[in-house]
Amino acid sequence: MKNFVGDLSSLWRLDTMPAIPRLSWWWYWAIMYVPDPDNPARSRQLMILWSTKETSAIRVSGHWWRPGSRMSSDEHGGLVVPGMVCAWWYDGKRMFEPLVLKECRMAVVDDNHPLWPGEGTGTGAGALVPLLDEDFSLGMRPGNESIWLCLTSDAEARAEGAPMSFEAELTPWWGPPSTLTYKNNVYGFGMGYDILRLQGTKLKLKVDDEEFEGTAYFQKVQVQAPSFPWYWGMLHFADGSYLDWFMPHSTPGMTSMDDSPWRRRHFFRTPSIGTGIFHDAMRGRTEKFARCEVEVAEPDGEEPLRDNQGNALPIFRIRVWNGRTQISLEARACSRARWTFDQPTRAGMVSHLTYNEYPLEIERIAILDEQGLRTADDYGWIHGNAEHTWGILH
Repeated sequence: MKNFVGDLSSLWRLDTMPAIPRLSWWWYWAIMYVPDPDNPARSRQLMILWSTKETSAIRVSGHWWRPGSRMSSDEHGGLVVPGMVCAWWYDGKRMFEPLVLKECRMAVVDDNHPLWPGEGTGTGAGALVPLLDEDFSLGMRPGNESIWLCLTSDAEARAEGAPMSFEAELTPWWGPPSTLTYKNNVYGFGMGYDILRLQGTKLKLKVDDEEFEGTAYFQKVQVQAPSFPWYWGMLHFADGSYLDWFMPHSTPGMTSMDDSPWRRRHFFRTPSIGTGIFHDAMRGRTEKFARCEVEVAEPDGEEPLRDNQGNALPIFRIRVWNGRTQISLEARACSRARWTFDQPTRAGMVSHLTYNEYPLEIERIAILDEQGLRTADDYGWIHGNAEHTWGILH
């Protein structure tokens, strides 16, 4: 593939759904994997998020963000929004989080805007440019040939040993993973979501003066509904295959007001089944799963790996299946990045969400279909990340 495929014309629009106070949330999000030469079972990972929210105030991992102004637009459709840029970097041994935590205003334009250099077609090219001294831009090049992104780590992270600069280029991989997936749903009262996703891309990543090749995932999201707990995760395989799972749920953990894991209330949830998708490069087909089970367990036996706060990192056991294919896997988290959100709401109350991201190391995987059984030995490598949230933001 030479270009990303699909209707990317709304990539730089943030008005696809009318805003709702405290509920509307927009973000661009990318996660990148590169092999870890010191531990082939793991990957080094970079996550970056550009985000804005319709709120008077929200505390993000201890930083109070009070936007003070709202989204504004000009006669050409260009936008300026208040927001934040956040990122973490896992180097295979240590998690730097936050790598970036910056409040800023951001300009968003497509290639039909007069500020864009050259003639545009309105089919995907454009950019998001935080108005900062350093380059934190994100953009799609003409012809939808590639996505670029840049960032400079915060001085506090560099003082702890983090790299200073990151430059990435995302290019098409193959078929389904590099074809745009679009989902839009309105529940009622204007609440719903609007999501664009590129599930698998090739990646060139420059970290300071060192260059890597790997893979990436990219999405643009608008959500305007209370943020309920969920499990979500995804894997990239050496042959280009892609697997993800998703399980939103209700749980007593919705009452949690901090980021402490392993509370008893987290272990009951309903519903207990979700969905998933597998773009199978080896078979040349896509499997959709309406049945998915997720188990998050504390490690036993040997001394467990721990996060930066000293908490034991979990084991994830995932199972997805349909009438033709079933996949089961066990992966252990080898690190944890966590983001906390506290938003004042009605009657002086404060709502809370803890959002966790876990770089994964695959312990075992079994893929069974009508042509036989495949395991990790059938793939050169498998890289992935899992999410787990608790609380409810409203």
